[in-house]
Amino acid sequence: MTPDTDSRRHDDDPRRREYAHANRGLWNSWTEIHEGSAFYDVEGFLAGRQTLLPIELEELGPDVRRGTTLLHLQCHFGLDTLSWGRLGARATGVDFSDKAIALARRLAREVGLDEACRFVQSDLYDLPARLDERFDVVFTSWGVLLWLPDLTAWGRLIARYLRPGGIFYIVDFHPFVLTLDDERADLIVGYPYLARGEPLAFQSDSSYAAPEVKTEPHVSYEWAHGLGEIVSALTSAGLRIEYLHEFPYCTGLVFPFLEKGDDGWLRVRGHEADFPLSFSVKARAG
Repeated sequence: MTPDTDSRRHDDDPRRREYAHANRGLWNSWTEIHEGSAFYDVEGFLAGRQTLLPIELEELGPDVRRGTTLLHLQCHFGLDTLSWGRLGARATGVDFSDKAIALARRLAREVGLDEACRFVQSDLYDLPARLDERFDVVFTSWGVLLWLPDLTAWGRLIARYLRPGGIFYIVDFHPFVLTLDDERADLIVGYPYLARGEPLAFQSDSSYAAPEVKTEPHVSYEWAHGLGEIVSALTSAGLRIEYLHEFPYCTGLVFPFLEKGDDGWLRVRGHEADFPLSFSVKARAG
């Protein structure tokens, strides 16, 4: 099945449309909050702060040189996309939130990267109808996979956008930590590890980036994906895995059993080296 027929399948599923509509509404409502949050520190970025984390810079950074073409999937409002641009990449950011893309384009103009970096508003699965080219690197990071209902189509999409020899890189929360009950201080399983087809529904009235700011309640939908499913989605699309790394730390989660260290990373309190909290994969197109 080609990416285009995958896209039509997603368009034709009324449940998928409902889930996507709800999740887009959530991220649209969060965008303005995130712009002013300390978590994203837009003022610091405008002043020159690098938003890419040490994992990305150490693992993918050496492959990104001046002129490297980079596609950033699920870019939110583009701070990491623009940070790759500051490092010399010709970066394209994609996100389904129209408000996030509008903000990303404005920030690109403010920092003088509107020629090096562009932004495309599109549902991930609809992207082949809006963007037709190949890239040296496809990149995505932190909290992206749980919003995707179909990783098989995701893997094919990545392969479709990589030139021969191109690199795919992801760093994200480990599926293990996403199984844990995020309202308890002890480590108790509260959510499934393996995909069940149907999403989990959550109602929220605040954002992870600014939990003190209350919003209108929104229902959102998330999907569980095990590590085997993630790797298989890439290999079945013809990508060759160069490594899979697991780390006992992560960023960006607001869980009561996590504690921030002096290095800025979150770890499980009392078990700092015992549990995988994030992972990275680097793969290459044939």
